Amino acid sequence: MSVETAAAVRGGSWLPENRKVRAGLALLALFVLLAVLGPFLVEDVLGRSATAIDTGASMQPPSAAHLLGTTATGEDVLAQLVVGSRVSLLVGLVAAVISTSLSVLVGVAGGYLGGRADALLTIVTNVSLVIPSLPLLVIVASYVKGRGGWLTVALIIGLTSWPWGARGKRAQTLSLRRRDFVLAAEMTGESRWWIITRELIPTLAPLISASFLGAVVLSMFADAGLAFMGLGNINLTSWGSMLYWAQNASALPRGAWWWFVPPGACIALVGLAAGLVNFGIDEIANPRLRRANREIRRAAKAAALRPSAGRAAPALRPSAGRAEPASRTSGEDS
Repeated sequence: MSVETAAAVRGGSWLPENRKVRAGLALLALFVLLAVLGPFLVEDVLGRSATAIDTGASMQPPSAAHLLGTTATGEDVLAQLVVGSRVSLLVGLVAAVISTSLSVLVGVAGGYLGGRADALLTIVTNVSLVIPSLPLLVIVASYVKGRGGWLTVALIIGLTSWPWGARGKRAQTLSLRRRDFVLAAEMTGESRWWIITRELIPTLAPLISASFLGAVVLSMFADAGLAFMGLGNINLTSWGSMLYWAQNASALPRGAWWWFVPPGACIALVGLAAGLVNFGIDEIANPRLRRANREIRRAAKAAALRPSAGRAAPALRPSAGRAEPASRTSGEDS
């Protein structure tokens, strides 16, 4: 990481000026609060249950009694949406932590160590890339269907989605291992593990954080897809299981948009928030984008100061106008 990037990150000056990062972080914070506090508010304050069945209120549209309507069995959609947010976000976070940790361990360690260790880790990565991840994910998920809850699904997704990240981090490490700061650490006698954890990984922090956010979104998509196909734990309330039961009850042909649109919109908004934060991280880590943004801000400040300069200019015109007749008079006299 360059000195300019480190100073920008430490000073935090980019956060108030980057609207994309602020919007993305605000959306992510909103969903985290929804997952942490939402179930308590819905169940304890509003007195709504995500699993309470009311056959007399089947497939009702949004109303004052049910803000997001009800399902085919009379369950409150809002309660399911809030309670399911915790499971969906937990699956995304745990799976992203697993896949990102494996990709960092394999990619950075292999790229820096080289030799037989790099060859062995590269073989493992290439073999994992050759194996189709989606069919493997479907086969493993169908084998452990309904057993272990959301943690099992998160483990399956995390253990099958790390190879692409490892390959990218290895390529970046190969370009860094002969840099001056790495050679200086080696000359001072630091261990390889110290160099990997204290020099290389902090330098790759923007790339790792961006890949982590992408892994969260992809893991949530994978969880929703598995649940939609009935391969996850459909008895556990999540955004994916909501889509499964909505599809199973033919909510789309019956026009019950309030059943399948909210969970799909929440998944899309989480993806949008992660994408906005990723854009901001790229602008921080990329010197060209950082320089371009700085020039744009300078141009905006200069444009904001132009009206004041324009108002000051007319004050000089009367004196110039009075000087012109004097020059003409002197010309005529001569």
